Amino acid sequence: MNSLSSLFSEAAAGQLGLLMSALSGIATALAVALAMTVYFRLSYRTWRDVIRHGLSALAALALFAFAAYDMRHAALAYLGLNPSKPAVEFEIRMPREMLTAVSDSQIELHTDRNQTLALVDGVRDLSDGKAVLRGAVVLNHRTADRVLVVNLSGKGVFEFRLRLPAEPHRSGQFGPWHLADRIAAPLAGAVAPQDGYTIRYRVL
Repeated sequence: MNSLSSLFSEAAAGQLGLLMSALSGIATALAVALAMTVYFRLSYRTWRDVIRHGLSALAALALFAFAAYDMRHAALAYLGLNPSKPAVEFEIRMPREMLTAVSDSQIELHTDRNQTLALVDGVRDLSDGKAVLRGAVVLNHRTADRVLVVNLSGKGVFEFRLRLPAEPHRSGQFGPWHLADRIAAPLAGAVAPQDGYTIRYRVL
């Protein structure tokens, strides 16, 4: 399952939005050019003509400025430089036996404003008896209070605090590994020591 591809499947819609913004910008530029031509070629006989055509020219300029802003915003969003909703891609490293039933796991991002279900992208085995659980979650709100809660059915609940500002910047590489901030063991059985569970992440 390629969940990361599903998370960012709006790329095609972004291309359409960019095209529509470009067309609206061209149309607006033509309208402004026409308005300015009329403005400079007309001979005004009364002060009412001056006010009326002056207001028309100001409206055309305002429309042109809005179209330019809209095109810039659409272009940056399409290139991934200014996404409206950033996301966090994470990797969680833990003992391999803890991830034998990853299909029964549930990962959520808890904040002081909402809870968001994360998408799991799969598990990769390591050579040291551990495995890495990969996934991503969208950041819907501006807040620095973010905790990733990993619920492995029958094996425990693991909490990782995301050390990010309220408005994080994009990062091309993963940050350092951090230990789990809290582990809740199941009713029966035991889990590995806290240093056996680490997380690293980056902002997309």
